Amino acid sequence: MDTVFFVFSKIVWALLRPETLFLLVLFLSWGLTWLGRNSAAKRTLGLTVSGLVLVAVFPLADLLMGPLERRFVVQPTVQNVSRIIVLGGSEVPDLTLAWNQAQINEAGERYLAGISLANRFPEADLVFSGGSGALVSSELREAGIAEMIFLSAGIALDRLYIESASRNTAENARNTLTLFQDVPQGQILLVTSAAHMPRAIASFCTAGWQNLVAWPVDFRSGAFWDRVGWNLAGNLEDLNKGAKEWIGLLAYRWTGRISAGFEQGCGQETLE
Repeated sequence: MDTVFFVFSKIVWALLRPETLFLLVLFLSWGLTWLGRNSAAKRTLGLTVSGLVLVAVFPLADLLMGPLERRFVVQPTVQNVSRIIVLGGSEVPDLTLAWNQAQINEAGERYLAGISLANRFPEADLVFSGGSGALVSSELREAGIAEMIFLSAGIALDRLYIESASRNTAENARNTLTLFQDVPQGQILLVTSAAHMPRAIASFCTAGWQNLVAWPVDFRSGAFWDRVGWNLAGNLEDLNKGAKEWIGLLAYRWTGRISAGFEQGCGQETLE
């Protein structure tokens, strides 16, 4: 059943991405011209171009990302940390293989935070969870890149735990739990992108994790008017990410992968 959900979610998301919707409407305009409905084609094309200009000029993704990114305390006060869990998603396997050097994307703050926290709490285990979120997996998985990065940063092998089978956030939560037989007494820090944190925390709480503290990184929203300008590629990519997180939350709720209320955490202080 998990595999069916994984494949179905990839197909549905490919169709619902804002950039895909823009492309589909452009195809619709083209089709209307072939049918001789020029007035309708012009209106559809005009709306599409207007929408692209709005996306290019205004950081509309902030309206989606902001509520998610502001949900948890940034750099909360923590003590007695027993484990640090870093979620995958910032690795670039094909380029890593091509250049024989670990390559990460714009979410690389996950690694920066993981390494920083591991140095700050030297007695804590450092855990990485991530296999491959692609329908066609590279021969190198996220976990392999993570191991390269953490070991090269001086993290001792005996405190590093790697989970390499997960394909999505729900599997991250369940599979990582199976790595350990004990219930730690200290706090467990969960590191992932801020917009992804509500779905991640909800997934881990639903899976049975306790003593979780969200440690959000990789923020994308900011002061709206300060970011007005021409940035079609960047704004559209952020819009894709924001839409993905909201759709992901709804899909996880509908399929029972997260329980109601856990988007706010399981006992942790939140900002909203």
